[in-house]
Amino acid sequence: MGFFNLLAKPGPKMSWGLGLCLFLLALIAYVAVAESRHRENPDDKVVPTFAKMVDGFYSVAFEKDRNEEYRLWVDTWASFKRVGIAALFLIFAVLLGLHMGLFPYWESLFLKFMLFFDKVPALALLPILFIAFGLGETSKIALITIGVFPTITLDTYLRAKNIAGEQIMKGLTLGATHAEIAYRIVLPQILPDVLDTIRLNFKAMILFLIAAEAVSSDVGLGYRIFLVRRYLAMDIIIPYVIWISLLAFLADAGLRWFIQKKFRWRMQGAG
Repeated sequence: MGFFNLLAKPGPKMSWGLGLCLFLLALIAYVAVAESRHRENPDDKVVPTFAKMVDGFYSVAFEKDRNEEYRLWVDTWASFKRVGIAALFLIFAVLLGLHMGLFPYWESLFLKFMLFFDKVPALALLPILFIAFGLGETSKIALITIGVFPTITLDTYLRAKNIAGEQIMKGLTLGATHAEIAYRIVLPQILPDVLDTIRLNFKAMILFLIAAEAVSSDVGLGYRIFLVRRYLAMDIIIPYVIWISLLAFLADAGLRWFIQKKFRWRMQGAG
């Protein structure tokens, strides 16, 4: 028993209770602040009540705007496409990191460049991307990709380098080709951890998405937040922020579920 007991094993009910505890505290604190501010000023826009936020969410999700569109779903689809396309490019980051970790010539060619490129602030490249690619989708997708590509590459590289050399030599001794060792021995071992790294970079990808949409876009979750900011429409901004966070949480949970199901052997080995 106790928070400082190394051998403590909370039961399912206790785990759920503790997991919900901070959410409930945050909710209670928000309600208290909102009610206090609205008693002093019923027209307060900075901390809207839950009733106002529900109305705001309903208006963007289930009521058509002047363009005969449901804004929330149009914005969600636009942002989802940008992040989805950028995520596909991370396949190349994984493959590059794998090759750098296993093949010395790839390491010599790419390592120093990737180490330097990883330290370049991606947001500082945003003006350059807009000049080079224009204000369309390409520059937004490029920013998201550039923001996480070096990190995924270097993480894959380090994991590939940590594979025991005995495994590689044994594979060569048994007649495996260099490609078979890379793709059938090393990649399956490091892929669960690489996917975990990608999962942990969802927040960074969303950050770059919002930054790109805020600067230049006419649709998207980030665009909508900065658009309604001009009118202090917190009853829309807060639901949008919660919606973005919920989508990121669900994507994270989905990928965690996939890793646990697809790579169950890793979980068993860890146990």
